[in-house]
Amino acid sequence: MTVRDTILREAELSHKKIIYDKEVLPNKFYELTQKDYTGKRALDVSLSLVGLVPLTLLLPFLYIGIKLSSRGPVFFKQKRTGQNGRSFTVYKVRTMHLYYDNPSHEKPALTQKKDVRVFAFGSFLRKSNLDEFPQLWNVLKGDMSLVGPRPYMEDECTYWNRIFDDFYYRYAVKPGITGLAQVKGFRGGTFDEDHMRKRLDWDLIYVEQQSFWKDVKIIAGTVGQMLHFKTNAH
Repeated sequence: MTVRDTILREAELSHKKIIYDKEVLPNKFYELTQKDYTGKRALDVSLSLVGLVPLTLLLPFLYIGIKLSSRGPVFFKQKRTGQNGRSFTVYKVRTMHLYYDNPSHEKPALTQKKDVRVFAFGSFLRKSNLDEFPQLWNVLKGDMSLVGPRPYMEDECTYWNRIFDDFYYRYAVKPGITGLAQVKGFRGGTFDEDHMRKRLDWDLIYVEQQSFWKDVKIIAGTVGQMLHFKTNAH
């Protein structure tokens, strides 16, 4: 069952469901959607516009590095799960070889440590978080925020949604380029349930406690991790 299916099912089972912005939401989930603070969108747009300027200057460097490493486009797009469980298209710099067939049909094809699909220059991009910079466009479009729970692939969401009955609550807010879980050291593909439980806990803490200064602190922490190559990416 997808996250979107779970939200709709819980709304039907709820004694008190809310119709908000043409969405039918269960009451508790709706309450979490209202945790956004005044000014979050303004922070997202202003910092995204500022960030696009220096990052755009890196495009020739990225183009050459990727073309020398692997055949295929510089950018790629992928369906991810967003706010309220709705699907959207995320943009990234390509860091992996093309034409990989997932040998497992029971689990999603997650990127894991020493993944053979990641080429050398792609590994540098992932560790520096530069592969994520096209998502600033997602932020400007309104699909994402600078800070929030990371958006997972649709099949990855379905996988974890079957395991954790509170997983779908992380989608009460817009997904982010970075988040509280990431600055706490939880990042990268995993099938470890203990690891994912802790990551989910940090995501849910953010959903409950988000604020302007928390976002500023998370963004500053993320920049620090990038500069010191301590993003825990793989």
